[in-house]
Amino acid sequence: QLQLVESGGGLVQAGGSLRLSCASSGRTFSNYAMAWFRQAPGKEREIVAAISRSARSTYYVDSVKGRFTISRDNAKNTVYLQMNSLKPEDTAVYYCAAAGTPYLRLGGDYDYWGQGTQVTVSS
Repeated sequence: QLQLVESGGGLVQAGGSLRLSCASSGRTFSNYAMAWFRQAPGKEREIVAAISRSARSTYYVDSVKGRFTISRDNAKNTVYLQMNSLKPEDTAVYYCAAAGTPYLRLGGDYDYWGQGTQVTVSS
C-alpha cells in the first residue's frame, strides 16, 4: 500500500497563493506517476495536473495553465502543487493520487488516493 497525505490547504483571498504538499509512505514513491485532482460541491472530480515518474512530463487542465505548477521531490517522497493567482472557482477539495506507471495518466483510474485537503478562495 502507498499512503498519501495532503497538506497545505486553507482559506485565501482571490489572487493569493497556496502550496499543496502530498507526502507518501509505504512504497517506493519514485515508481509512481502522480496527479492532483479536485472536486467542488455539486461537480464531478477533475484532474488538475499530473506528473510522470521522472518529472519529465507534466499535464495541466486548461483552466489552471500558467497559474499552477506541479512538481515532485523523489528524495522527499513528496509531490507539490503550487497555486498562484487563485480564483474563487478554484475552491474545491484537492486530492493527490498515485498510479503505477512511468507515464502521465489523465484518466481517473489511479491506484492510490489521499484523503483530500480543502482549498477555499474568497472573492
